[in-house]
Amino acid sequence: MPTKADLTSSDLSEIRQSALGAADPLGVAAELAAAAAGGRLADPADAGYALMLAAEIAESQAKLEAALRYAQQSIEADGTGDAGAARALRARILFRTGRADEALTELEALRPLLTTDPDAAAYVSAALAAGGRNQVAEQWLTEAVRVALAERAAATDQSAAPASAEDAGLLFFLLQQRHRIRHLLGLPHDTNDNLAERLETRLAGAAAPAAAEPDDDLLFWPRPDFERMVDQWPALAASYGATWDEHRARLERELVRLTGSGRTGLTLLTASVAGLTAYAGRDGDPADPQTRAGYARQLSAGTGQLTWPPERNEACWCGSGNKYKKCCLPRSRG
Repeated sequence: MPTKADLTSSDLSEIRQSALGAADPLGVAAELAAAAAGGRLADPADAGYALMLAAEIAESQAKLEAALRYAQQSIEADGTGDAGAARALRARILFRTGRADEALTELEALRPLLTTDPDAAAYVSAALAAGGRNQVAEQWLTEAVRVALAERAAATDQSAAPASAEDAGLLFFLLQQRHRIRHLLGLPHDTNDNLAERLETRLAGAAAPAAAEPDDDLLFWPRPDFERMVDQWPALAASYGATWDEHRARLERELVRLTGSGRTGLTLLTASVAGLTAYAGRDGDPADPQTRAGYARQLSAGTGQLTWPPERNEACWCGSGNKYKKCCLPRSRG
């Protein structure tokens, strides 16, 4: 529970990682909103982020009206007036409340950001997927790719196709997200799909050996989401454990095994039912190993990661509130 007088950006990141495993996630969301409203943030510019986090927590607990309220407050807290990610979150929640027309209006206003904000391809298409609008997402991304390619061609020093993800810049994120959506829709490959695959292959090939491919075996499901995940997709119990205790034990043993094989800098990727559902989209299969591996890659590029291992006397990584030495550390010996 965020009870500190002044929450830092680091505190907010830690809360993001552990909130869904807390005994009272909705209480955490309310405290975040109160901290933003009461000036209890070390950096006032974090108010929008804190409120957006509160909205995501409320959404995960199916408290959609509270989630909408927090999302709207997040938008209003953003001094620049952009707040693209918060507005997309609000649209996603509107879809879930049956207000599809309002959601689409909100997202249509965000559509220009596809060619200016590297994150927009992900958050706009995720919101559309939540409303079963993957075909709309594909159309918007296709148009954004066309515009980005035309702008690139107009630049005298960028007439050729990009040679790397870094060279492509924002275009890479558009191509990558469009390629994923088209795969979900079962559409045949076109020139831009081929370009997306070439850039992704070169990016993977350029990675340092220590930066291993994210593994869905290291997806960590906080307890509330673990229970919803097993209930919604019983087949996944074979991959993640039939109980939360078994899930934590599997993860701890796998982390110990990877450390013994020479891996360093290990992190756990905090998963959620809402996140996997949004990634899979309307036509994807969350139980498909490739879908879950792709979801792990998406999480590895974000902020919801848990560094492992904690110190023996620090709070355990699983969010139980107990010390690591008395919680998950002994599970590696089971």
